[in-house]
Amino acid sequence: MKRIKLTVAYDGTNYHGWQIQPNAITVEGELNKAISELTGEHIEVIGASRTDAGVHALGNVAVFDTESRIPGEKFSYALNQRLPEDIIIQSSEEVALDFHPRYQECRKTYEYTILNRKFPLPEYRNTAHFDYGNLDVKAMQDACKAFIGEHDFAGFCSAGAQVKTTVRTIYSLEVECIELGKAKPDGENSEDLSAGTDKQKENDRLIRIRVNGNGFLYNMVRIIAGTLLEVGKENIPSEKMGEIIASTDRAKAGPTAPARGLKLVEIRYV
Repeated sequence: MKRIKLTVAYDGTNYHGWQIQPNAITVEGELNKAISELTGEHIEVIGASRTDAGVHALGNVAVFDTESRIPGEKFSYALNQRLPEDIIIQSSEEVALDFHPRYQECRKTYEYTILNRKFPLPEYRNTAHFDYGNLDVKAMQDACKAFIGEHDFAGFCSAGAQVKTTVRTIYSLEVECIELGKAKPDGENSEDLSAGTDKQKENDRLIRIRVNGNGFLYNMVRIIAGTLLEVGKENIPSEKMGEIIASTDRAKAGPTAPARGLKLVEIRYV
């Protein structure tokens, strides 16, 4: 018997989340099916992060036990021939039999993407949350400082979470602004790309919220994103963020941002 660790990327649009459910298509279910067919065994993977419906991943982690003689590093090649095109194994390797993806000490990185412009763009319809308002990115960046360090994040957790403690540590939280539609130096469409009023050009951008921590509560990243959006809309003052976190009151934080903008970027074990 050996334990195989998979690093899994997927587009979560067509799935009812990671965790297997009756009468629903899930990422975990597709992995179980593909690995079982490959090895001829009944396989049930253990995932590191049970992402919600519509949430994406570049580097979720799963493990499974097998008696197959296939070398650990070869499973990625074999499974990618059997999995749907929106689930791709990025790497596979053999690990110790006691390695558990949820209980090992790790740092997780999530990214939340906001498309901030006058109209939506089809290419971002499943991977970004669209917001046409004038967002104050500087205020959003200022609000990030209050999250850094160890805090009780009970106010940033959806009801129903079953955890021993709501204390988590955030190592970094950044808001990045990427301008869209900028003309290339010698591009033939440069005039068209730069057309429009200054106000329209100012709001033609992607805003990415990237957070790294030792673990996250149920919907915690989406609530952080929703709260920072409220800061950007000037509905919550950035200087009040420390007070909101300390209150542990869910009602004082912002709404839960939609799932489509969220992506699990990486899980790094330490």
